Amino acid sequence: MSVTIYGIKNCDTMKKAFAWLDSHGVAYTFHDYKKAGVAEADLVRWCEAAGWETVLNRAGTTFRKLPDAAKADLTRDKAVALMMENPSMIKRPVLETGATVEVGFKPERYGALF
Repeated sequence: MSVTIYGIKNCDTMKKAFAWLDSHGVAYTFHDYKKAGVAEADLVRWCEAAGWETVLNRAGTTFRKLPDAAKADLTRDKAVALMMENPSMIKRPVLETGATVEVGFKPERYGALF
């Protein structure tokens, strides 16, 4: 099974996900979208699989600092455009296992996947 984990290396939640994967012997590829960016096709796929409301990190500082007009009347297309412009607005981590997209880290969810 091919496993790719997307996120930002220094994020605390990412560190927990890396530790879980490492301790359970799961081989993975890491894609740092802060450094390497994120493909719009990937972002759209994640939004289709998990819902854009789940993928968009509204709790983060980047989103909270946006002007009210940018946060108003959000749609999937507007959310994707915001996340393309500011990858730190993507909830972390995003884990892909081929057919599965898991957004966020919960040990019990990773346990069910692997």
